[in-house]
Amino acid sequence: MNTPKDLFYTAEHEWLHFLDDTHVQIGITDFAQNALGDIVYVNLPAVGDAVTANASFAEIESVKAVSEVFCPVSGKVSAINEALFDEPETLNADPYGVWLIEVEEVSDKAALLDAAAYEALCAKEA
Repeated sequence: MNTPKDLFYTAEHEWLHFLDDTHVQIGITDFAQNALGDIVYVNLPAVGDAVTANASFAEIESVKAVSEVFCPVSGKVSAINEALFDEPETLNADPYGVWLIEVEEVSDKAALLDAAAYEALCAKEA
């Protein structure tokens, strides 16, 4: 399993990349995309929407199921990856290169894991 060391992770299988102290990109992990299977649709919030730590902010539909994606931080959506509306399958091909949303004004943070702690969590779930 690929787990980049420069990212942070959640127990719900999201990753975070801090662009600066109050601005992050959020995506799903390799473990998540593998569990979902072939992704066929992504529903994202609008730019300007507020997001709350530990609350659902998106839905990802695969051939297996529809899954909610939970936000690891609170803040305001500053960008969405609009390319996913036409090519959601890119999440399967490159889960760490394809982000879902960017959040600014980050305040509240859920429990974040480093790569080693996330790999240990995934080992227990496998």
